[in-house]
Amino acid sequence: QVQLVESGGGLVQAGGSLRLSCAASGSAFSIIRINDMGWYRQALGKERELVAVITSGGTTNYADSVKDRFTISRDNGKNIVYLQMNGLKPEDTGVYYCNCHYGLIRPLATSWGQGTQVTVSS
Repeated sequence: QVQLVESGGGLVQAGGSLRLSCAASGSAFSIIRINDMGWYRQALGKERELVAVITSGGTTNYADSVKDRFTISRDNGKNIVYLQMNGLKPEDTGVYYCNCHYGLIRPLATSWGQGTQVTVSS
């Protein structure tokens, strides 16, 4: 199993920046098999949505709403994925969850973090 713990959320003024971190831990057998890692968010009254994802090879994809503002990256050696959020808007407010897929064959197993609150004031 893989456990994920997010950190870095908080309250920020519109136009500001935050950097979220997500650390993976657990069995070494699972850790070494982590493939994709990503960030999702869920605003009040809305469904959880994908924000950004990064593969083990470094390929990234972003939701259109955050392109050119957010950057996802990962440190494979430390088993950490980051989300640098710049130019934050009130619409970015929500609970941000770290996610990963791991395993050797598909469909892969999944793991979710507990979430970290991001609030952007106008």
